[in-house]
Amino acid sequence: MQEHLKFYIDGEWVDPATPATLDVINPTTEAPFATISMGSAADVEKAVAAAKTAFESFSKTSVQERMELLGAILGEYTKRYDEIAAAISTEMGAPIWLSKAAQAATGQAHFATTLELLKTYAWEEKKGAYLLRKEPVGVCGLITPWNWPINQISCKVAPALAAGCTMVLKPSEVAPVNAILLAEILDAAGVPKGVFNLVNGDGPSVGEAMSSHPDIHMMSFTGSTRAGVLVAKAAADTVKRVSQELGGKSANIVLEDADLQTAVAGGVSQVMTNSGQSCNAPTRMLVPKAKHDEALQIAKAAAEGVKPGDPFTDGTVIGPVVSEVQFEKIQGLIQKGIDEGATLVAGGTGRPDGLNAGYFVKPTVFGDVNNDMTIAREEIFGPVLSILPYETEAEAIEIANDTPYGLSGYVQSGSVDHAVEVASQIRTGNVHINGSGPDFGAPFGGYKQSGNGREWGELGFEEFLETKAMFVPAA
Repeated sequence: MQEHLKFYIDGEWVDPATPATLDVINPTTEAPFATISMGSAADVEKAVAAAKTAFESFSKTSVQERMELLGAILGEYTKRYDEIAAAISTEMGAPIWLSKAAQAATGQAHFATTLELLKTYAWEEKKGAYLLRKEPVGVCGLITPWNWPINQISCKVAPALAAGCTMVLKPSEVAPVNAILLAEILDAAGVPKGVFNLVNGDGPSVGEAMSSHPDIHMMSFTGSTRAGVLVAKAAADTVKRVSQELGGKSANIVLEDADLQTAVAGGVSQVMTNSGQSCNAPTRMLVPKAKHDEALQIAKAAAEGVKPGDPFTDGTVIGPVVSEVQFEKIQGLIQKGIDEGATLVAGGTGRPDGLNAGYFVKPTVFGDVNNDMTIAREEIFGPVLSILPYETEAEAIEIANDTPYGLSGYVQSGSVDHAVEVASQIRTGNVHINGSGPDFGAPFGGYKQSGNGREWGELGFEEFLETKAMFVPAA
């Protein structure tokens, strides 16, 4: 059993103000594998004070100094890469191949992308009679989720450091070990004391204390829309900046001129990856009504080829979902889909055959779904795909936009120009065309209840900056 009972505050590993512990569960075995301490408002107070003090000097460091710091972090990250991947597979269930190829890799990529951005970023610009200047926003509170843990931590920590901000991080208590490893990496890389602080805990005890703290100038939150609303309300009294990346229910429009086999099979794969635990997963697939039955057969074959299993076993395509709470929620929503009359094409309730322990969910596909059904409205966050038929392209766009969310979208077409035309009508922060993947330099974030602000790349970096106009008299 691993023990991680200290918090990282002001450059030291310190005991919590009040002893309280939580077991971290391995979702593959349903057994504890680590114990962490759970923080309180007193721990937040100590961490914020350290960050506030450190801001006075760190905000004045040169761009060159911060570039060197990011370079040192990348060097230390590389040394611990395999440990990070293994921790993620153990604590949230991602297959080890995915943890190495994507989960751990995204964390590394955000530091590398931010370092490159710093090399050319314009901090000052003359605009007519005034000078436009960018400055660090201040002390930042960072709250991150369990589904892509090191990705979401790094896409906040890297730009915050690059901007000259100091910070307090509360990672998810469900998957906290990767964050502890990152704290060790930052310490080894020479991040000055007080610049980065880590306090484990839950939302009511630590997250709310951070969000309402008057000496925190910005909250950057990734998680559910429900929790994001609580963060925003707690932050409102101190009028701090709030940047949020929240839930999603992304539509994948398969147009009439798309290659149906490629589009449907690819869409199934994208939903199932990471056991469906991605906020931007294309969980609503829209297909022409005349091709609906054919699409179901393709989707059925694709889903049945997705092998659940132990994350550390060769051949495993998806691991378990992260927790018993998530498992039960997903089971209830699958049953809801059946009860509301959707056609169960693959999967269903219960564990996959041969897996009698662990929070494993059958790769599930529903057909004959309409956009009023619960499975088309709610974010399931599991390996569950809903296929909806449409009559016209205009109807497909209307269905895609008929959701409170607006994080991502997907369009499949035999013509890129046609796909772009449709994509321009989808009210989401991202649209992927014909299977295109992400770009770490591109902004990531959503419309509507999927959040506000952007992460990744230059726009994500600028979330951590204030804008100052300096009016300079003529010589």
